Amino acid sequence: MEVKLHDIGEGMHEAEILHYFVEPGQNVKNDEPLVEIQTDKMTAELTAPADGVVEELRFHIGDVVEVGTTILSLRTDDYEETQTMIVQREQKQPMKTGASSTSTKPYNNENPHKRVQASPHTRRVAREQGVNIEEVTGSGPSGRITDEDIYQFLKAPSKPVSEKSTEEAQPKEQEERKFVPFRGRRKQIAKKMVKSLHTAPHVTHFDEVMMSDLLDLKQQLKQEGTSISVAAFFIKAIQMSLEEHAIFNSKLNEEQERIELEPHFNIGLATDTEEGLIVPVIKNVEDKSIELIHKEMKELTAKAKENQLSAKELSGGTFTMSNVGPLGSTGATPILNYPETGLIAFHKTKRMPVVVNEEIVIRDVMNISFIFDHRVADGAKAATFVNRFIDYIHHPSKMLVKLV
Repeated sequence: MEVKLHDIGEGMHEAEILHYFVEPGQNVKNDEPLVEIQTDKMTAELTAPADGVVEELRFHIGDVVEVGTTILSLRTDDYEETQTMIVQREQKQPMKTGASSTSTKPYNNENPHKRVQASPHTRRVAREQGVNIEEVTGSGPSGRITDEDIYQFLKAPSKPVSEKSTEEAQPKEQEERKFVPFRGRRKQIAKKMVKSLHTAPHVTHFDEVMMSDLLDLKQQLKQEGTSISVAAFFIKAIQMSLEEHAIFNSKLNEEQERIELEPHFNIGLATDTEEGLIVPVIKNVEDKSIELIHKEMKELTAKAKENQLSAKELSGGTFTMSNVGPLGSTGATPILNYPETGLIAFHKTKRMPVVVNEEIVIRDVMNISFIFDHRVADGAKAATFVNRFIDYIHHPSKMLVKLV
């Protein structure tokens, strides 16, 4: 029985082998995890389709395989006979390597991607402290590495270096250059960005919005015991603005020569993670309150950081939002999340003097960038869409009036 890489997500074409849970000759039960893979959007596990014995692992860890490729094979009868056959075969020949393999090392479940149990925050601490997290022993449940384990590793005395090894050390300028593997999600992001930029003519519309009234409302709600993030208001304002300017909630079907207006408003949240950019989607925003949007947004963002999003949570987007203001951005020209027509990015909010009713006052002002596909819409429509969004932010009570 062959276990193949099947399509576990929208638009998936290939995946990288991250980790094997089994070895040749090992008995497995139906639905038991066999191999962990990394697509451009998520990490997932492929499970056994039936009880059996692992017969052959056909790829190395780190190999990239295409959908439909057999990753490993199982024998589902004659357990003892199969195990004897596997031992004999392993003694005669090495494991096969796929055509897309970049490794010539024998199968090793610890190399090059050691399965390290650690949170993204702990991994970040390790990088900032210059610690190879694979060398740290975890003290948490199931060997999970904690922040404290990193700091204890730093406190441990380093191994002495002999005079001979010091003398033989190469000059710094002759040391081998470090590199970052260009594969997995990073490679898939690159492919998607190139396709988007080369397919859709991008236009960016810049504007600014005064945030003072919305921030006052947010503070008032917090005092009353309801904490709502500003981003949740943004999502609702986007959806309401799209209802009046549906052309930006569409996708261009060039083959059938038509612009397809989406029936629902599914807003993607561009999220930065350890493995790269990922876009979880809040579905049917038109049917949800700002409070519910806030709750779903927090849940999806947390799952994205822990690499626990499902294919369903990553598919079906009709419009994308990028909130880079908390990172300090003052402006940008992002690339569309193709084949969507529009993307809006929010930048840093600054307190600055503005003229209101012929008077100079201090207000909270935020820059915004709206990127759209010029094949589908023109600049005038983009300006009216952004103006409507700004109106909702300037007068947030208008959003509350329209809530179901």
